[in-house]
Amino acid sequence: MHIIDVIDIEKSEDTQIIIGHSSFIKTVEDIYEACVNSVPNIKFGIAFVEASGKRLLRSSGNDLELEKIAVKNMQKINAGHSFLVLFKNAFPINVLKHIKDVPEISNIYCATANPIKVVRINNEGMFGIIGIIDGYPSIGLETDLDKSERHDFLRKIGYKL
Repeated sequence: MHIIDVIDIEKSEDTQIIIGHSSFIKTVEDIYEACVNSVPNIKFGIAFVEASGKRLLRSSGNDLELEKIAVKNMQKINAGHSFLVLFKNAFPINVLKHIKDVPEISNIYCATANPIKVVRINNEGMFGIIGIIDGYPSIGLETDLDKSERHDFLRKIGYKL
C-alpha cells in the first residue's frame, strides 16, 4: 500500500533551504565543503538520511541552531538518501552550483527561501520524496512597471550589469 504525506518544513523567513537527493555516506562532508567554499560568512546546517548500512541521520554545519532545525526537519521527512541544507547570509544562487557539483548529488528538489512542504510517499515502510510545494501561486501577470522594477532590483543587488 502507498501512502502520500505532505510534510511542513520548519524554518524562519530569513532562512534559505536546499533539499535534494544524494547517494553516499560522504554527502554531509562534501556539502559542508561546498557551502564554505561558496560564500564567505555563510551560516548553515545540513542533515542527510542514509538509505543503507547503519541508516543513520547524519548532520553537520557551522551554525548549531540551523543544524538542529535541519535535523528536526529530516527526522520528519526520513526519506533515504535525501538531504536538507538550511542557510543564512547567502542566496541559493550563490550555493546551488557548488552543491550540484558534488559528485554524489543526483537531484535537487528545491532551492528557495519560500515556505516549503515536502510531498513524500511511504511504500511499505520505505520513504521517498516525490515532490515539493514551494511558495504560493501567481496572482497576476507581470506589468511593464513590474518588469522595470525587476530589472532595476537585479542591478541594485549586483546580479546583472
